[in-house]
Amino acid sequence: MKNNDSGAIACGAVVVDKPEGWTSFDVVAKLRRIYGTRQVGHTGTLDPMATGVLVVLVGRAAKAAEYISAGRKVYRARLRLGITTDTEDITGTVLSARECAASIDEVRAAAEKFRGDIMQTPPMYSALKRGGEKLVDIARRGETVEREPRPVTVYSLDVSPTERADEYELLVSCSGGTYIRTLSADIGEALGCGGCMSALRRLETCGFSIGDAHTIEEIESSPRACIKDVGSLFADLPAVTVGRADEARLRNGQRLRLREEGSFLSGRVRLCGEDGFFALGEAADGSVRSVKLFVL
Repeated sequence: MKNNDSGAIACGAVVVDKPEGWTSFDVVAKLRRIYGTRQVGHTGTLDPMATGVLVVLVGRAAKAAEYISAGRKVYRARLRLGITTDTEDITGTVLSARECAASIDEVRAAAEKFRGDIMQTPPMYSALKRGGEKLVDIARRGETVEREPRPVTVYSLDVSPTERADEYELLVSCSGGTYIRTLSADIGEALGCGGCMSALRRLETCGFSIGDAHTIEEIESSPRACIKDVGSLFADLPAVTVGRADEARLRNGQRLRLREEGSFLSGRVRLCGEDGFFALGEAADGSVRSVKLFVL
């Protein structure tokens, strides 16, 4: 697919509602075919069993990945009590199984321990690397290595009952790098009966929510309508708007003095010209420069 009649390749963000059973790379491969470019990448892996928001970058927007903050993420998950697995989710090999029907009050009390700033040990079945090798590849050989606990933040954690006595729904708002599988397993351990994650849906990431997401079928049928301007990736940053002459200077790598009303800015900013967003900028000491051009 071409973005316009001049032959320019599509550029922007596609918010995908990832279907169950697809890997994140499966989604990338599909969008490469739809948009006719190999310049496609995602901003955060979702396990095959998970569904929900996966932000995919197309064209020059793929260069934005390193600048996008992991930020806050929101998930809806299911915690199955009484079962532990090697992957910490229901797809793994069962390590233990027992009867467990904790009350809602007991589960909420256990979950309370995992709100706020906590230390979490990453699971072996993860894409983290040790000595250049992914932990998941080590785990698939039947090996286990020591992992250092890492700081993560659980901003909110709500627990609701489901139709099953041994299963509860978790609504989690957390920092990037938080493993919901591990959170589920840790709550089960705190209850003394073990637990694993039986379902996962990501509702928010990178400033986008499930309401922004499109199914694969929708993207296939209307690819242009489903791609968002690359500037939407930086919507939370302050904007610096300039005229054509100053835009040309910024595009050429020159530093530009900010007007008085913008002289207080510091850090990352959106650079916008008369035609809209064109670059990510860095403001400091009353001036600004471009750090990455996205619109040529």
